[in-house]
Amino acid sequence: MTLRLVWLKRDLRCLDHAPLAAAAEGVAAALWIVEPEWLNSPEFHPRHLAFAQGCVAELREELAKRGLPLLVRHGSALNVLQGLFERHRFAHLLSHEETGPGWTYARDRAVGAWCRERGVQWQEWPQHGVVRRLRSRAGWASRWAGRMDAAPVSMPVAWSGWRGLDLDDLPKLEEPMVSTMGLRMGSETAAPMAAPGQAAGLGILDEFLHGRGRAYRRSLSSPLTAESGCSRISAHLAFGALSLRVVHQRTEAAIAQAQAQADRALASGLRGFSGRLRWHCHFMQKLESEPEIEFAHFARACDGLRPGEDVPGAPAWGLMQASRLQAWQDGQTGYPMVDACMRSLNATGWLNFRMRAMLVSFASYHLWLHWRPTGLHLARQFTDFEPGIHWSQMQMQSGTTGINTLRIYSPTKQALDQDPHGDFIRRWVPEVAQVPLPWLHHPWTMDASLQRASGCVIGRHYPPPIVNEAAAARAAKEAMFGLRKGGEAQREASRIQDRHGSRKSGLPQTGLGRLANAQGPAASSGGRQRGRKVSAQPGSKPDPRFDPQGQLFD
Repeated sequence: MTLRLVWLKRDLRCLDHAPLAAAAEGVAAALWIVEPEWLNSPEFHPRHLAFAQGCVAELREELAKRGLPLLVRHGSALNVLQGLFERHRFAHLLSHEETGPGWTYARDRAVGAWCRERGVQWQEWPQHGVVRRLRSRAGWASRWAGRMDAAPVSMPVAWSGWRGLDLDDLPKLEEPMVSTMGLRMGSETAAPMAAPGQAAGLGILDEFLHGRGRAYRRSLSSPLTAESGCSRISAHLAFGALSLRVVHQRTEAAIAQAQAQADRALASGLRGFSGRLRWHCHFMQKLESEPEIEFAHFARACDGLRPGEDVPGAPAWGLMQASRLQAWQDGQTGYPMVDACMRSLNATGWLNFRMRAMLVSFASYHLWLHWRPTGLHLARQFTDFEPGIHWSQMQMQSGTTGINTLRIYSPTKQALDQDPHGDFIRRWVPEVAQVPLPWLHHPWTMDASLQRASGCVIGRHYPPPIVNEAAAARAAKEAMFGLRKGGEAQREASRIQDRHGSRKSGLPQTGLGRLANAQGPAASSGGRQRGRKVSAQPGSKPDPRFDPQGQLFD
C-alpha cells in the first residue's frame, strides 16, 4: 500500500475530516508543523500557539488510539516535507484547502511545485463554504447550503500507521515548542482563553444549543452579557477544532427540537446564530477571491486617505499617529468604554463583535488611523483570528470597502447603551472605579473637587480624552463623504459589487434591524492571484438583510 501523509493546518479535529478519512486507504501518518513563518508573522501571538497546542495534544491522543501517528515538526514546510520524503518516500500528501494570510499562500504555491517535482500527489479538500477559483458569486449561497447539508465525513475505525517513526524524539507539547526559534513566551501566554480541542468545543456548543442560546439575540451586543450569551466557539472554528458543517447541522437540529417543544426563545436565538454561520464563509470568500485585501483597500479611491499606508515607521506615519496607536492598543485613550474593551481583549483574547466594531471605528474615524496597523494588533489579540473575516471586517468598519454604510460609533453612547451601570468599565478600568455613575462614562466632565474626591484626577490617574469626540467624528464624516462623492469612487462601485456581492437571496437577515449597504449582483473572476493590483469602487444601495454588527465573532 502507498504511503500517505496528512498535513494538518487549521483543521485540528477528528470529526468530518476528509484528508484523515482518505488516509485510511493506505499506510498513513499525520503531520502538524510549527512554522517559523507563522511565529514571525506580524499577526502572531503566543496565545494562538497555546490554543493550537491544546488542540494538537488532544488530537494526537485520539488518533494514536486508532493507529495513526501524529508527527509534530518545527521548521519551514518545504524543509520538513523534504526530510520526511527522503526517509519515507510518501506518495500522497492530503490536506484541507486554506484561506490564510499571504505567507500561507506563498508557502502552498512552493509546496505545490515541490510535489510536482517529486511526483507526490497533493490532494486538497474544501473545509468550509469557501469556493476556490470562484468565477461568479451567483448561486454561492446555494453552494454553501449544499456543502453544509451534506453528510459529514465518517471517521475511520482504524488506520495503518507508518513504521519506523521515532516517536520518543518528538517534542512534548506542554513545553515551549519554539524556544530554539527565538520566540519569547512571556506572561501573556497565561491570559485566559477558551478551552482548546474538539471535545471542549463540542461541549461548549452543546450547552449553547440547549440553553445559553436562548438569550443570544438580547445578549450579543453588551460585553457583559455576551460573555455567556454568545456561542464562544469562534476559536474552535478558526483552528478547525470544530467542523463548520457539524456546527451547522447540530444547530439546525437544535432549532427543530426547540420548535417541537414550543421553546420560541431558544428557536429564535439559534436562528440568529445559524445566520451568522453563513456570513462566516461569505467574508472568508472575499479574501479567497481577492487576496490583496489583506494589504490594500477594497476601494483604491481610498489610497492615501489616512496617513501611513503601511505599518508604523512608514514615511507618512508621524509621531501623532504612533502616539495615538499606542494609546489605543494600551487602553489609554481617555474614553472608558474604549479602554475597557481593549484591556479586556488584551487580557482574555476575546470580545463580542459590536465592541470589536467600536474599537475599529474609534481607531479609524476618531483617531484617523490606517486599518492595517490597528488590524495587526487586533489579529494578535483575537484568539479566534480568522484572516478572511478579519481583514474584510477591518475594511468594512473603516469605511474603505467603498460600498458599505459608514458606521461611526460614539464611544460615549455605546458605553451608556451597553454598560449603563458601568459594571464592565469598573472591572477593566480601575482608575475610574470610584467615579460616580453620572460621570463614569465621561469622567473628564467632573469638576476638580469631584475628581479629587473620586480618586480620579484627569491627567494624573487617568488620561484626558485623546481627541474631541464630536470634532473628530465630524472631520471623519466630511473626509469620507467627500471621497465618496468623487467620480473615481462612484466608478469603482460596480466592480466591488460584482466581485464580492452577497446577492439578494440565500443569506439570512441578522435580525438586529439596522441597515447596512451590502454588495449587489454580477460576476467576478475568482482565484487566489496575489501580486495583481485591483481598483475598487464605492457606492451601493441599502440592503435590509445585512447588519455587520452582530455576526461572525459571537
